[in-house]
Formats: sequence, C-alpha cells, structure tokens
Amino acid sequence: MSSRDDERYGVVASLDELVRQRSLFRSVGIAPTGRVRTLQSGSYDSAFHGRGMEFAESREYQAGDDVRTIDWRVMARTGRVHTKLFHEERERPVLMLVDARLPMRFGTRDSFKSVLAARAAATLAWAARDAGDRVGGIILRPSGHLEVAPQRTRGRLVGFLRHLSEATADESLGSSLPLSEGLARLGRVARPGTLVLLLSDFHDLDDAAEREIGRMARRCDVACVLVHDALETDAPARGDYRISDGDRVLRLPTENQGWRTEYAERFAVRRARLEKLCARNRAAFLALQTGEDCQSILRGDRFARAFGGTHAAEARG
Repeated sequence: MSSRDDERYGVVASLDELVRQRSLFRSVGIAPTGRVRTLQSGSYDSAFHGRGMEFAESREYQAGDDVRTIDWRVMARTGRVHTKLFHEERERPVLMLVDARLPMRFGTRDSFKSVLAARAAATLAWAARDAGDRVGGIILRPSGHLEVAPQRTRGRLVGFLRHLSEATADESLGSSLPLSEGLARLGRVARPGTLVLLLSDFHDLDDAAEREIGRMARRCDVACVLVHDALETDAPARGDYRISDGDRVLRLPTENQGWRTEYAERFAVRRARLEKLCARNRAAFLALQTGEDCQSILRGDRFARAFGGTHAAEARG
C-alpha cells in the first residue's frame, strides 16, 4: 500500500515517508558541490569559519564563542577580548528547529504544515548527512520539545526522523514550548560556523524570538523556512463556511470586504516581519507552501540563492 493510500497521509508523516526523502533527493540529481553557501561540507576546507586547523583571523569576542579560542595576544595589545577564527577543515554541524506544535496541524493542500515541515527537514537532513555533516536539533511538540544531539551515522539520523514522525502524530494537549524558548535552547548548543535551519510557520514570532535569531545569525549561518498554507495568505472565496474548535461553531464573514482585507494582512505582516528580520541579520529566507514539493528546497539552486546574501566567509572577512 502506498503512503497516499494510508488514511493518515498528509496528517502524520510516517517514518517510511521521511526515510524515502533520501531516495527522492538522489533521484533528482541534487548534490551540492564546491565552495558555496549550501549544505556541502565534510572533509574539505569549508568557506565557513569554525574550529579547525587553519587560522583565519581574530575578531572581538561575542556571546557564545568558545573561551578556548580567545586570542590572548590581541587582547593584551588592544585591551579588548578577541576570539580566533579558523577555516573549518572537518564536518560542519547542521542544527534544525522543526515545529510540530498544534498551530502547524493545518493544511488545505496535500498535507498539514507540520507534515510538510517534517518532509523538508528530512530532505535537508539527508542532504547534510550525505555530505558528511552531523545533523541534530530541536523538535517542538504539542506537549513540549525534544533535543537531539548532532550525529553523522545513518542509524542516528533515522532515529531523528522517527522522533519527527512521532511529533507529527502527537495528540497531547500539554504545554508547548514558545518559539523564543526553543530558539534559545538551540542557540546554546550552536557553535560558531553551524548551519541552523528553522522550519516553522512562525505564528508566535515575537521580540524575544527575533533577538534569539539575531544572536545565532551573528555566529552561525541561519535559514528561516516559512511553512504556510494557501488559505493563510488569502480568505476563501465568498460562501458559507463554518469552523469549529470542538465546542463552538463560527461562520466566516467572507462577504465582508473589510474582514477579507484584514484576514490577508495578518499573514502578510507576519511574512514581512520575518523577511525583514532575515535581511537585517543576513540570514536566508525561504517560503514553502502546502501542496508544494518539499524537494524544491534543494532543486536547482534555490537553496544556494537563498544563502547568497548570508554572512559566510567573504562577508565575515
């Protein structure tokens, strides 16, 4: 039986479905190559700065830098704490924040947002692992969160995907972690040079979350993937639509033009805020809509173009 015959297709991301993202990745011939701002890493001289063998430069110390890399000579000469930066010669950690909280359990095209986020995360995780990188991160669930240390082996990655699948099936009504707290926890383990991928609808993007993204972007390469549904961007066509939370039933006033305008503006404002945040911090921004093939993140040079404006090696130099 195919996954599309499964009655849970699009509602829950099965482990088999997430594992198959690797075969799909290979079938379209995507393989990041060269010294570019993509997922390519492993045993080559990376364009990103981190801890390695080849000294690159010194810069003023930033919160989160490893104290073992303090440049004491420059500090003695200038009176200010400086950190040594090195060209990374080994694998680059890839950390993800994948949102599977209740607001992500919505979709009118093919799947819930939570399922699309899991598929996209699996696609990126396989790409990173096949390039020799270690993959881990934080999964936000309705009942809390799960932290997974970065690992490189196939077995460990499948374990991460299993946790993703279970998160999309989690029907708990406990207290979920706010986006800002999830980002803060991720930031505490993201060392300089880490590739950080944030997959969410960013429904609770607030000032605290913005600060956490800004902090990570100062020392890591960050990409924000806005996962959304077509019905969030525009109100449905005029008609009789009723919605329920299980207790109450409400009718959408789709014939009211003022309501329709306000409806569309809510999503537009959220997207614009996230895009401005990314531009301000030289982070990458991508949008992924339900019904869209998650493989499009890596197809062609979409991911590479998104990182064209980030603060990788040349910008840091």
